[in-house]
Amino acid sequence: MALDNLTVDRYGDELFEALSCRATVAPLRNRVPGMTIADGYRIQERMVSRMIAAGDSIVGKKIGVTSRAVQDMMQVFEPDFGQLTASMEHRSGDVLAMNKMIQPRIEGEIAFVLKQDLTGPGLTAVDVLAATAHVVPCFEVVDSRIDNWDIRIQDTVSDNASCGAYVLGGTPVDPRDVDLSLVGLLIEKNGELAATGVGAAVQGSPVNAVVWLANRLGALGVTFRAGELILSGSLAALVPVAEGDKIIAHFGGLGHCEVSFQ
Repeated sequence: MALDNLTVDRYGDELFEALSCRATVAPLRNRVPGMTIADGYRIQERMVSRMIAAGDSIVGKKIGVTSRAVQDMMQVFEPDFGQLTASMEHRSGDVLAMNKMIQPRIEGEIAFVLKQDLTGPGLTAVDVLAATAHVVPCFEVVDSRIDNWDIRIQDTVSDNASCGAYVLGGTPVDPRDVDLSLVGLLIEKNGELAATGVGAAVQGSPVNAVVWLANRLGALGVTFRAGELILSGSLAALVPVAEGDKIIAHFGGLGHCEVSFQ
């Protein structure tokens, strides 16, 4: 049975307050018996609505849980998504303040910027590529409001897919000019190798992840709009970050992205 509206609002408000106060809360799955992924999206919607009411605005979506290893850990076999807001955006070379975050980790991803609307279901990779103005390398800084990153799928979906911030870099590239499944990634942390990855780690190709999300949202009556941004999922393992760290990601054929923390 789906959660009642009062319960949804209670937990959505709790997560918004945790975000605002830079605090964590106990895992929701342990406190809400029988909680489903659908319940989690309703809680996410409440949390994000509070963010919008506080003056933020939605600029796109992020896709998470794209790798088989993470799906197995969370016992779920499709990705999830969260809402990107204007306050989350940064540019390559920016310095992010640690006192604005809780327990951040960083991922290297490929970001899609749309030039046309995308309305699913029934979309294919060809449709996504035709609707994409360009792609750029980016970092997603994930930051859970759940105690000690003790999450399963219900928790992270409720918590806006653990969205924290994102950093856009590189020079815009037409996605038809590069095979995104073969894009290699190398992440350096303070001058030392921290992680490597490849585009194929994201559902076989980052394009496939965007196809999934556009069709998933289309089935819910939601259209991606021209100008929106889509973070397509991590190419490599999460990298923990701390005050003083400088992270640089090199994406084959797409350029680089860098960010520091203080």
